[in-house]
Amino acid sequence: MTSQKNRPNSKALQQRVSRLATHLVLLSLAGLFLFPLAWMVSTSLKPIDQTMRMPPEWIPHPAQWANYADTLKYIHLLRYTFNSTLVSVLSVLGTLLASSLAAYGFACVEWKGRDKFFALTLATMMVPFPVLMVPLYGVYRNLHWIGTLNPLWVPSFFGSAFNIFLLRQFFKGIPKDLLEAARLDGCPEWRIWATIALPLAKPALAVVALFQFIYSWNDFLGPLLFVTKEEQYTLALGLQLYQSQNGGTQWHLLMAASVLATLPILILFAFAQKTFIRGIAASGLKE
Repeated sequence: MTSQKNRPNSKALQQRVSRLATHLVLLSLAGLFLFPLAWMVSTSLKPIDQTMRMPPEWIPHPAQWANYADTLKYIHLLRYTFNSTLVSVLSVLGTLLASSLAAYGFACVEWKGRDKFFALTLATMMVPFPVLMVPLYGVYRNLHWIGTLNPLWVPSFFGSAFNIFLLRQFFKGIPKDLLEAARLDGCPEWRIWATIALPLAKPALAVVALFQFIYSWNDFLGPLLFVTKEEQYTLALGLQLYQSQNGGTQWHLLMAASVLATLPILILFAFAQKTFIRGIAASGLKE
């Protein structure tokens, strides 16, 4: 009897130890990923003479909050932020519109060759962007888009294979009876997409919007290739330019600018975290 009573306690103890070990591993990984962010914030508050001191000092003394105000004097941060925001917002709108339409067609509409075209769409994910740089540059040059922001957001209105896949997985979970009832009532497909599919797919749409916003906000190679005027630089490209100006890199000011450039992403994720996780779970588990 005693041995049988001890078995549940032993099993509970093993579960606690396993849970504790899991949490320790996750905390260690979180600390590893937070290390660059913590160093960036620390450097942004240091005087210039402390940024390269060896051994490194984590706590600045004294903390110079004026670095954030001084950054605006050395870098056109507001202009770069406006350009990044414009490109990111337009890219999100284009991606939500085009990818949701394509995903609805692949998931909810029966047509000949649908699965083959979907497989072809997924195959485009295996083509890296460097392979497409030269032909895309030629296309945009013929359209007279080189030196403008158009190449950074117009392609999003043609959809993205990954986002189409993500939304298709969610749309496949919508009950077919609901869609058939709408069709029997004479509702056209575009209206079913707009009034039934999209409202039900809000979590998945939030995930796609967040992914696309982060991608556009952090994109460096696209602006480097297609943007030629400094007044059109995005944050990623503008910070790179600032790294080598004024006869040397002012690391404390560059880190302050990097912190300001990172804040919108952190704030956006903090507010959309629950919706983001719900959308990932709902989209990834559908077959």
